[in-house]
Amino acid sequence: MSEDMTEALRRVEAAVFAASQPVPARTLDALLPEGMVLDEVMAALGAAYAPRGVNLARVAEGWQFRTAPDVAPYLRKVVEQPRRLPRVAMETIAIIAYHQPVTRTEIEEIRGATLSQNTLDLLLETGLITPRGRKETPGRPTLWGTTPAFLAQFGLSDLRALPKREDLLIDPAVPAAPETPPEPPT
Repeated sequence: MSEDMTEALRRVEAAVFAASQPVPARTLDALLPEGMVLDEVMAALGAAYAPRGVNLARVAEGWQFRTAPDVAPYLRKVVEQPRRLPRVAMETIAIIAYHQPVTRTEIEEIRGATLSQNTLDLLLETGLITPRGRKETPGRPTLWGTTPAFLAQFGLSDLRALPKREDLLIDPAVPAAPETPPEPPT
């Protein structure tokens, strides 16, 4: 391994290790010695960490060390897990993720139920959503969108990594098995 590659690995490793949030690629790229390619450096660093208890992961359009999935169950005994979001909050964050930017009224129309301010407050407090401006309609309602913390919490590299909406629906194209008429008595 060249001295430049060794130095590049040390720099990006230190930056990703020290950061509490995913480190954007442009930030890491600025740390590299002249002539080094970030994708090659990150691939080498990822390979070095692959067999370890933490892995390098691409999250929220950046890089972060994450617990290796195979050891995560062991940590549940010693690491406090973030509190689980209530169902209404999960429904709301899913609607925002798929339809952003979206207003509260639009969320309520999609859900088919009213949305309490407490739910929006919870999502704001956890840093999963943020205001994205105001809609140019009467009343100028707030538009809501997801944050990089949303991507990080759900392990997504970007919004394109969300499952396709069609994949989440029950497949109505599968026909039910035809009923066979009973045999006539003989």
